[in-house]
Amino acid sequence: MKVLFNFFYFLAGMINGVTLIQSQAASWYRIQEMFQFGSFQLYGIILSAVVVGMIGIQLLKGKRSLEGPEIKINDKNRTWTRYIVGGTIFGLGWAIAGACPGPTMALIGAGWPGFLVLFVGMILGTWVYGLLRDVLPH
Repeated sequence: MKVLFNFFYFLAGMINGVTLIQSQAASWYRIQEMFQFGSFQLYGIILSAVVVGMIGIQLLKGKRSLEGPEIKINDKNRTWTRYIVGGTIFGLGWAIAGACPGPTMALIGAGWPGFLVLFVGMILGTWVYGLLRDVLPH
């Protein structure tokens, strides 16, 4: 059964990657165009993803997962400082690199080997965060 679930996750990832490439959501040019406020295309894609995610979260509340336990979604501590600082760091990295993590995987899969450097940087950044997590403000 677990192999079947893994296959579906793999298939969903493949569909996501193809969609990102075909919609040009992974295009460095489109990402730079978005950050220069030259096009609404990526803002529209992101906005639709946020709306679908919000609806999905509301539908999941109180439901049971496939393994049986109830899905619990806890409220977060909403301090604006963490969102401003984190969003700024993420946005700067995205603007400089020309891709965020999802499109990076799609671009590697589409045959752009230069994005392997970005992937290694993402892995190292995650590792460093893991080392510093206890001393960082949350």
